[in-house]
Parts: sequence; C-alpha cells; structure tokens
Amino acid sequence: MEYTKLGNTGLDVSRLCLGCMSFGDPNRWIHKWVIDEENSRTIIKKALDLGINFFDTANVYSDGTSEEIVGRALKDFGNRDEIVLATKVYFPMHEGPNSGGLSRKAILSEIDKSLKRLGTDYVDLYQIHRWDYNTSIEETMEALHDVVKAGKARYIGASAMYAWQFQKALHVAEKNGWTRFVSMQNHLNLIYREEEREMLPLCKEEKIGVIPYSPLASGRLTRDWSETTNRSETDQVARSKYDSTADKDRLIVDRVGEVGEKRGVSRAQIALAWLLQKEPVTAPIIGATKITHLDDPVDALSIKLTAEEIAYLEEPYVLHKIVGFK
Repeated sequence: MEYTKLGNTGLDVSRLCLGCMSFGDPNRWIHKWVIDEENSRTIIKKALDLGINFFDTANVYSDGTSEEIVGRALKDFGNRDEIVLATKVYFPMHEGPNSGGLSRKAILSEIDKSLKRLGTDYVDLYQIHRWDYNTSIEETMEALHDVVKAGKARYIGASAMYAWQFQKALHVAEKNGWTRFVSMQNHLNLIYREEEREMLPLCKEEKIGVIPYSPLASGRLTRDWSETTNRSETDQVARSKYDSTADKDRLIVDRVGEVGEKRGVSRAQIALAWLLQKEPVTAPIIGATKITHLDDPVDALSIKLTAEEIAYLEEPYVLHKIVGFK
C-alpha cells in the first residue's frame, strides 16, 4: 500500500479510501444492493490487511447502520491510532423541520449521534455532505470549528459543491480564525470530469486533499457496455447521474477496455490508474460488495499510464450536466 498526506495536513492516509456506503441494511435506505454486517466485516478486514487505513462513511448511509457496522468492525480488527475514520453530515436523519442541514443545532447533535454509532470518541475527518442553502456558511463553519475544538473531530472536509461555494467557506474560516477545510470529496471519474474546470485547480492552489467518490462511475467503467448488475438495474441515483450521456460515455468505456486489453489488466485498474495520476487527487474512494472488489484497486497502484494512453482515454469526453450537488 502507498500512503500520502491528506492535503496540507500531517495526516498519512492510504492512497485508497474504502467507501462504506455499501455496508448496511437494505431495508433502511434507498439502495437495495447494500450488503449485511457479516459480509461487510469480511471486506473491512481484508481492506485493513491490504494496508488501507482510510474509511469513509456518513450518518445517512442505511439510516446509520453503516456507521454502526464500520465502528464495530474497526474496533475488532483495527488499531484506532492508525485508522483514519471519516463521516459526513447534512441529509435528514428523522422527520421534522430540524432533521437535517448544517445549522449549529444539526451539526452539534449529529456529531454526537455519529460518534455513538461508530463507538469512538472522535472522527478523524468530519465532512459536510452537501452545501446548505438555508444556513449561513458562517454559522456552519463556526459550529464545525467548535466540533474540532471539543476534540470530537481532528479535521473537517467538504463534499459536492460549486468551487465558488468552497472558496467562500475557506475565506470565512480564514477571516474568523476558524478551522479550515482540508479535503474535498467530489464526483470525478473518466466519464464525469466537470470538476477539472474549477474545483481541481482551486484545490491544487489551496493545497486541499481531493478524495473523489464514484471513481468507477458506479461500475460503468468496469464492464462491457451490455453487461448488467443488480446495482446497475436498481440504483436510481447512479442512473440519474449517467443515463443521459450514456451514448457519449460509451466511447470512453470502450477505450478503457482497449487499453486494459493491451496491458493485460482489468478495466477497473485502468480507470483507477487514470484517477490516481490526476492532480491533485489524494485517494479515490472505492466501494466493494465482494472481497474480490478490492483486488483491482490495489493492483491499480502499480500501473502508470503513458501520456499517450491518458490522451486516448480523455479525448472523447464532452461537456456533462453538473450532477451530485443537491
């Protein structure tokens, strides 16, 4: 396993982060393809054995059961001092007018609930899951600062927003002497590269760690175009992201297959190798519902694409509609 610093911090993270959205109870969330605790624990144990020390979940994943499963597994299998544990806050967790968002009330309440589910005194990275248009960024940033000062989070990060919003948050924190975001969890892969226009240059300039989600486009970059899976047939969120550009994206998926065939490696390895070489990416967030799903990401670390291969993979890309911000 390779390790690197998370942005401008001294925190060492594995170059692969295990995304934990696939762990939980399918009866308690919109995704019916998530796996139960027994199978989740097997994957988490394997990830630790491979040297992955970075784990990302969220309070909303399977209505909190992802945090519960991850917390128990990491306590049983891992060394807390070496584990980098991340979770997120924003989406509603109960019914009522104060059920979600990034108000001071919501943040201070949800961090305690997440810590209880995770079975830990602190998280290493506490992230806002989306931008809250109904709460001032000053209120949000001060509340996050207080979470850090209370020892409940070591660092804070953000996810899925416009570059101007992220820059505003960074400015507000700096202006008031509050804790600054150190990471951006954004949507980035070979068939969705809109983040290259504004967000990636901003993160590079500000020395922000970039931890992209959906690095394999919910599996579309890993298989032949005609193949289907349980997730591809039931994940309406993924379909809303990619179906409208499917015809254009297919050209890229085909080229991923061509490059992989020439190199004698899988499509997933090629897609991840491309992302690992994209500046300023720190650690792609990989998902797994089978223990074998960890093999390709680890193997991708040793693949270095040539400039010609990268240009060939990127050439068919066309403008995509912005998705994932709300």
